[in-house]
Amino acid sequence: MNNILDLEPGGLEELVTGFGEKKFRAGQIFGWLAKGITSFDEMSNVPADLREKLSREWYIGQPAVVTGQRSSDGTEKCLFEFADGARVESVFMKYSYGNSICISSQVGCRMGCTFCASTMDGKERDLTAGEMLGEVLAMRNHTGESINHVVIMGMGEPFDNYEQVSGFLRLINSPKGVNLSLRNITVSTCGIIPAIGRFAEDFPQVNLAVSLHAPNDEIRRRTMPVAKAYAYDDLMKACRQYTEKTHRRITFEYALIRGVNDSKRDAEELSSRLRGWLTHVNLIPLNEVDGRDYRTVTEENVRSFRRVLENNGIAVTVRRTLGSDIDAACGQLRQRRTGEKLK
Repeated sequence: MNNILDLEPGGLEELVTGFGEKKFRAGQIFGWLAKGITSFDEMSNVPADLREKLSREWYIGQPAVVTGQRSSDGTEKCLFEFADGARVESVFMKYSYGNSICISSQVGCRMGCTFCASTMDGKERDLTAGEMLGEVLAMRNHTGESINHVVIMGMGEPFDNYEQVSGFLRLINSPKGVNLSLRNITVSTCGIIPAIGRFAEDFPQVNLAVSLHAPNDEIRRRTMPVAKAYAYDDLMKACRQYTEKTHRRITFEYALIRGVNDSKRDAEELSSRLRGWLTHVNLIPLNEVDGRDYRTVTEENVRSFRRVLENNGIAVTVRRTLGSDIDAACGQLRQRRTGEKLK
């Protein structure tokens, strides 16, 4: 059977006309799916015989909640399981500007970043566009809350699954469905350069975040294997070209790791790289992971690093600490549930 959430409106039209139905039935079905229904029987204005035909060949691929953790600040982390048993994590967060969900794009990750829990077992498989949409719909059903922003920054590397991520963006943006503005979506990459230029062409309205985590090539190569394929200077050039083409600023994610990339000298070097162009730095005190040797920084380290950037005219924020009383780092909850001894 196939996941009907993978079908865009045009694909649904082909499906229903193939069943001998009028095209408008596709719009009805798409609308019901966007509402988060989990059974074809809930489509009250769709003929019973069409619902029966759909149920024989298709299923609604919302994942099931295996377990969830709710923080005292309202953050909710869910371990979702898809029909084939594959599991991913998604996180629901409350902000003053609205509710946000961080979703996964792959089951596991093959990028191998040495401070990340998601990479510890490698990549199991890609998620489909409909499965990513399913994360959003399932979280909305689970929390009973609206979702105003989507961040593709969970398990996996989105640009390593470019076609399916693109399909998800079209699905969730469709006026006939969830109708979420592309400007309310952020896609994060560890720096796959060819995809950055393509993304600027395909989705100039979507926000781009680059997981940088280092002020130079030497530190980045040591902590992020992707840097061995894509040099630091080449990544900076691609990011500049992105901002020039889209006129949108890039957010650089920078996880502060004690004794690795958190010194004043590191901050000065990062400033020299970013000064004078359309960027923003999001400082992230590292979420420590058992099985990894890295340690997080002190609040004074964070303040000192931030001061250096601001004194050099770099826009900077410190990621608000959410879910500190639950398995905060991406991949931790999944590892726990598969027997790994991780926080």
